[in-house]
Amino acid sequence: MATYDPFRDLERLASSFLETGRRGPREMPMDLYRAGDHYVLSTDLPGIDPGSVDIDVDGQLLTIRAERTLTTDDSAQWITRERTGGTFLRQLSLGQGLDTERITASYNNGVLNVTIPVSEKAKPRKIEITTQDGQQQIESTTA
Repeated sequence: MATYDPFRDLERLASSFLETGRRGPREMPMDLYRAGDHYVLSTDLPGIDPGSVDIDVDGQLLTIRAERTLTTDDSAQWITRERTGGTFLRQLSLGQGLDTERITASYNNGVLNVTIPVSEKAKPRKIEITTQDGQQQIESTTA
C-alpha cells in the first residue's frame, strides 16, 4: 500500500517547473582518476549524439560541451517528462605538467572518456651523479 506524501508531489511540480524554465547549460556527472602516466576523465552522457560532443582546450582550460535534443510529438499528452534536453557543459582547469597536445577522447555506451597524458617533463626520471674524473658514482631518483 502506497502512502501519500504531499511534499513528493510538490517537489516534482517545483522541479519540473524550474527545469523546464532553465535555459542555461546543465552539468554532467564526472569521475577523474590517474592511471600510471595519464589521467582519465569519464562523464555520463546518455542519449547524446556523439556528433554533438565538442571538446576544446584553450591554454589550461578543458571544456566539454554536448547537446541533447529530445523528440517532441505535438499530439502527445505527457504523463511525466524527467529527461531534459539542452546543452550540457563541463569546464576543468588543467594543472601544469599535462600534455594538452596529446589529449584523446572516446565515446561508448553513453560514457565519454577523455585521456589526458602527463607531460614528459613532469614524469619521474633518473639523474646520474658523476665525479670530477667522469666516472659514475651514484644514481639518484627524482620525482
